[in-house]
Amino acid sequence: MRPMLGPMISDNSPLSRLRQRRRPVRISAGRTPSQGGAQAALAGLTPNEEKLLKVILSDIVDYIDSEEFYKPDAEDRIYAKAPPIEKPDVSWYRPLMDDLAPGRDRGLRTKGGKNPGTVLLTGAQERVLFLQYNYARHRMRQIQMEVGDGSPTLEQARELLRWHTIAVRFREQIAETNLALVLAMAKRTRMSEVDFADLVSEGNMALLRSVDKFDCGRGFKFSTYACRAILKAFSRQGMKLSKYRQRFPTDFDPALEKSNHLETVRALHERECAEEVKHIVLSNDADLTDVERTVIHHRFGLELKEDQIPLTLEQVGQIIGVTKERVRQIQNKALEKIRLALEEVHPDAKTLVENLATEN
Repeated sequence: MRPMLGPMISDNSPLSRLRQRRRPVRISAGRTPSQGGAQAALAGLTPNEEKLLKVILSDIVDYIDSEEFYKPDAEDRIYAKAPPIEKPDVSWYRPLMDDLAPGRDRGLRTKGGKNPGTVLLTGAQERVLFLQYNYARHRMRQIQMEVGDGSPTLEQARELLRWHTIAVRFREQIAETNLALVLAMAKRTRMSEVDFADLVSEGNMALLRSVDKFDCGRGFKFSTYACRAILKAFSRQGMKLSKYRQRFPTDFDPALEKSNHLETVRALHERECAEEVKHIVLSNDADLTDVERTVIHHRFGLELKEDQIPLTLEQVGQIIGVTKERVRQIQNKALEKIRLALEEVHPDAKTLVENLATEN
C-alpha cells in the first residue's frame, strides 16, 4: 500500500513507461532451479489461459491512477460498496442494417427518440465504472511488478487473469453504454468520400481508446472527451483517404475488369472477310460484269485514297448514265455474286456482306 500518490505518478510517467518497455516483462524460457518450480506450477492453467497470460505479460499494463486506489479497503469500497449500475442492451446496435431495412430503426425507437436498452449514466456513475476499470488494471500492474523478469507463480497467474477478466468486463460495459455516441457523430459528419461503415469502424476504435485514456478525476463527462476523440478519428480517416486518392486518382472501373477478347476476335474476322471481299472484286472471282465492277469500285471505294470518299448512288448513275435506282439494283446483284463467292471461302461471312449492303 502506497501512502502518497506523487511517487506513483512519476513511476507511471511516459518516460518511465518507455524505459520499462525496453525490458518487457515475460515468461522466461529458461529453467533455472528457481524457475523450474514456477513453470511446473503453471501447469495448472489451461492452454488458452497460458496464451492469454503470455500476452498480458508481454507488455506493460497502463492505467489512469487515482488516490482512491491507496485508501484502506480500496477494493471493497470500489466494488462491494459501489452502487450497482445497469448494463446496456446493445441488440439494437446494427448501424449497417439501417440502409437495408429503414423501417427497422424507426420501429426500435421509443417516443423519446432513444433506442431501447440505452443507459444514460450520471457523472457519479461514470466515475464508479472508470474507477472499477482502472483499479483492475492497477492491480494487474502491481502483479507485473512483483513478477519482474521471472516467471509468475500459479497464484500470481490466476490473480492476473482474474483482474484481466474484470478489466475487460468493465471496458466493454463502458464502451457499449456509449455506442450511441459513435452513430451520432457519424451521422452528423459530412464526408461523402468516406464510406459510412468505415466511419463507424473508426469511431468504435476511437471510443475504445477513449475508455483507456479518460481520467474521471478531472470532473468532466466521458461523452465530452469521447466525442472530440471520435471526431478527430473521422478527420484522420478523411485525410488518409484524401492522400490515398491523390496518390491513386483513378477509381475502380468495372469496365476495366471485362475482357475484350470477343470484340478483338470479331474485329479480326471482319477485317479478314473485308480483305477477302476486296480480293474477290479485284480479281473478279465472282464473274462481275464491267458495269457491276464499276459500280462496286465507286460505291465502296476499293481503290480510293484515304482522303477520298465513296460516291453516292446518284453520282455513280451520272457516270454510267442510268438512274440511282438502277444503280442500286446493279449494286445488289453484284453483292449477291460476291456473297456466293465469299461463302465458298468463309461460310460464316454472309452477315458481313449483308451489313455492307445495308450501310451503303
